[in-house]
Amino acid sequence: MEKAVIFSRAKFIFNISIFTKIILMNKTLLFFIVMASGELSFAQDSAICRQQEMIIKELPVLWQQTAAEYRALCYQAFNIAGMRLDEIPKKKIRKQKLAIITDLDETILDNSYSEAQLIKDEKEHSDQKWKEWTSRSVATGVPGAVEFLQMARQKGISVFYISNRDTGDVASTLINLKKLQLPDADMAHMLFLSNTSSKESRRQIVMSQYNVVMLLGDNLNDFMQVFEAKKSGDRFVETDKLKEEWGKKFIVLPNATYGEWENAVYDYDRKLKPAEKESKRKSKLAGYK
Repeated sequence: MEKAVIFSRAKFIFNISIFTKIILMNKTLLFFIVMASGELSFAQDSAICRQQEMIIKELPVLWQQTAAEYRALCYQAFNIAGMRLDEIPKKKIRKQKLAIITDLDETILDNSYSEAQLIKDEKEHSDQKWKEWTSRSVATGVPGAVEFLQMARQKGISVFYISNRDTGDVASTLINLKKLQLPDADMAHMLFLSNTSSKESRRQIVMSQYNVVMLLGDNLNDFMQVFEAKKSGDRFVETDKLKEEWGKKFIVLPNATYGEWENAVYDYDRKLKPAEKESKRKSKLAGYK
């Protein structure tokens, strides 16, 4: 009888032990399931946020590619620029070395095809993707750009292209410029990014040899150093200080897809995650309530 009781107790303890192990195993399994689902949920949320970031670019790119208003603004900018050059006395052009400094991307060259392809492929912008685009040398001219620069050169005004394309893009860009029959399409007139994204030192190189009568760009950093790394409000202040120059010496082209204005929205924080970017954008919106 005593042996039976001992055996029964041992069996009970054994069963309890197995039951406990099963519970612990189930809890462990549940823990890993919860963790995995959490990671999956986070990954899904991140993917959704990245997709939202790409969707944000759709309307600006569509505006650039399909809106007649965009073309009208470009023609307007170059028409005004042409009128300003017509005001320069021919005697001044003959006696002085006059020059125009212009940006390239979204000022002279239309790269909306690159942005559109990224959206179609659901890919994010990267140096590799940009290189893939520039190496094709197939950017088209911004409406009115080619005709304006050709007219400027015919008047005897030199054209310098100051771009933040990498120096490794010079050869492919030169092919693109020649395809479009742009004037001064040679290495001597192309000043690309080497050490710093600021264009000020490169502008000074041209200004030390020429009387620069006009600057063109889609980004205020294309005109003066004073606009660099400034908050949106400060950029407004600096823009207002120069209000007499816009449409005279400074000619601005429209670009709603990217630029310094976008960096200012995010307070120049390049490490922000998609959700944080969305929060920043909403915080900068000015409603009426």
